Amino acid sequence: MKSIHDPRYRQFIEQLIALRESRGTTQTQLADLLDKPQSYVAKVENLDRRLDVVELADWLHALNTPPHQFMTQLAWWQV
Repeated sequence: MKSIHDPRYRQFIEQLIALRESRGTTQTQLADLLDKPQSYVAKVENLDRRLDVVELADWLHALNTPPHQFMTQLAWWQV
C-alpha cells in the first residue's frame, strides 16, 4: 500500500483541512502565505501530493499552530 493511502495519512490530511477551515482560511489564502500556487494546497488536500515534514512545519506556522499541538490531535500519534 502506498503511504499516501494509509488511513493514518488520510486522517492527518483531514486534520490539516479542519485546521485550515477552523482558522477561516481558504486554500488560496494559505497558498499565498506559503508563497505557493493554490493548486499546491489543493493537491495536498486531495491526496494527489504528499506533504513532507518541512512543508508541514510551514503549513502549521502559516496557520499559527504549534506542531506539538497539531500532532497530539491525531489519534494514532498517541504512543
